[in-house]
Amino acid sequence: MHVRDTSLHGVLLLEPTPHRDDRGLFTRTFDDDTAARAGIDPRSFVQDSQSRSLRGVVRGLHGRDGAGESKLVRVANGAVHDVVVDARPNSPTFGRWEAFLLDDTNFRVLHVPRGCLHGHQTLTVTADVCYRIDSEHEPREDVAVHYRDPDLGITWPVPVTVVSDRDAAAGSWARLVERLTSR
Repeated sequence: MHVRDTSLHGVLLLEPTPHRDDRGLFTRTFDDDTAARAGIDPRSFVQDSQSRSLRGVVRGLHGRDGAGESKLVRVANGAVHDVVVDARPNSPTFGRWEAFLLDDTNFRVLHVPRGCLHGHQTLTVTADVCYRIDSEHEPREDVAVHYRDPDLGITWPVPVTVVSDRDAAAGSWARLVERLTSR
């Protein structure tokens, strides 16, 4: 498994090497030693979650205020256009976003550090996204920015079919920035 830096400070891609043969494939989706060498504490993760979405569905952009959470994100089945927005005011890449293809072919694992927003759009008929999260969910800390916020200008590759009521009503990037920088 190799670790690759991205354009966002602290956001990493862990890239396994799937072994393919006549039976199909086998791949390692997580490795403690690789994570530790990359500065990720493998013992810190306390929750695993999974979502299944249909083509065109957008989930996000979600984050946590307060202590926040870091997570490892991977796709077990299908493909997603995965987006991370740096919402850490003291980060050198604050306000920037980057998109990643996560799928069941390359099996990349995306490390999303505390303080970032995260979302994805399903590119295949269905996609199963797996999350390994390092803190218990505290609903009072949830923050969300609208997936079509004009200040962020995120490009979604296929027509958006469904979003949750919560995501449709999410606030603006400008409002979140004001909240984060007024502390």
